Amino acid sequence: MTSLNLTQDVADLTAELIDIMSVSGHEGPIADAVEASLRALGHLSVHREGDAIVARTDLGRAERVILAGHLDTVPLPTAPGSRGTVPSTWEKNDGDDSPQARTLYGRGATDMKGGVAVQLALAALLTEPTRDITYVFYDHEEVAADLSGLKRLVDRVPELLSGDFAILLEPTNGNVEGGCNGTIRFEVRASGKAAHSARAWMGENAIHKLGPVLVALAAHEPQTLTVDRLDYRESLNGVIVTGGSAGNVIPDRAVLEINYRFAPSRTPDDAEDYVRKVLGESLNGVEFVRTDAAPGARPGLDHPAAASFVEVVGTTPMPKFGWTDVARFSALGIPAVNFGPGDSLLAHSDNEHVSAQAIHDCLGALKAWLS
Repeated sequence: MTSLNLTQDVADLTAELIDIMSVSGHEGPIADAVEASLRALGHLSVHREGDAIVARTDLGRAERVILAGHLDTVPLPTAPGSRGTVPSTWEKNDGDDSPQARTLYGRGATDMKGGVAVQLALAALLTEPTRDITYVFYDHEEVAADLSGLKRLVDRVPELLSGDFAILLEPTNGNVEGGCNGTIRFEVRASGKAAHSARAWMGENAIHKLGPVLVALAAHEPQTLTVDRLDYRESLNGVIVTGGSAGNVIPDRAVLEINYRFAPSRTPDDAEDYVRKVLGESLNGVEFVRTDAAPGARPGLDHPAAASFVEVVGTTPMPKFGWTDVARFSALGIPAVNFGPGDSLLAHSDNEHVSAQAIHDCLGALKAWLS
């Protein structure tokens, strides 16, 4: 079983991780390498569950911190000339020969091999941390929620995920982003009657029935709600429309998918009530069905461990607008924040990249806080 060099430059460790193909569903090789590397560290107990690995210190400290990150990536880009692929490539900054003056390109550079490299480097460095640490590496984050390796750990070995505070090393540009918005999806299903489009009066157009709902969505002004001193901007949008069978047939069925990203002060039921109120009478004559929902997470910044971490990082905390797995820790009663190297806007892009300096800065902040 191949292991990783956890004591090399953390940016080079990131490149080594990128070079192990780990598209969702194919995390076995990278999980093997992570497991072998962690088992070689005598100060950690290691548990593997499928392609998820949990490694823990057991020093009897007063607090336990969880550092978590996912091992998988989205599929590789297909556009010619894309640099966010596998294997990784380096680009040096002009006029600066220092190891930090480099930019690393490759699939997962931002989301989130840089964060995973920081976890692994800390696991090797911190043999006597001031807080006990649980390192969590999991599979299937980039796909359907029911496949999530973190969910599997919660279901099967929840005792290994006990802790006082959690940090998810998703990319945040080195800022602390507290909690996350929730997400909920609906389908608006319209039925009609098929007919030849030359004799449209003989049919009933299902696509047209979606019109009032689309108008209501377009007119909606998203809210910004303040939760524990952070301002969470919401969004409500139509995201997918399907319907029709041919260019000369009046459609007898049409479906509009709606996604609502809601502030963590709302529950999924609150979110559904809000969307129903926004759409109002436009739902007359159509079917409105909730298809998926995941609650958000409050910031958790009032916890003493969170406050001390924010002080070490030294930047003003921000809200996380997207949904992340901090919500799973929040559901366990564990306050959680996002903090990791790289720009989240580059995640999944054709030129996904992260600077060596950003990875070093992330490692430095966590090392200073935990040692």
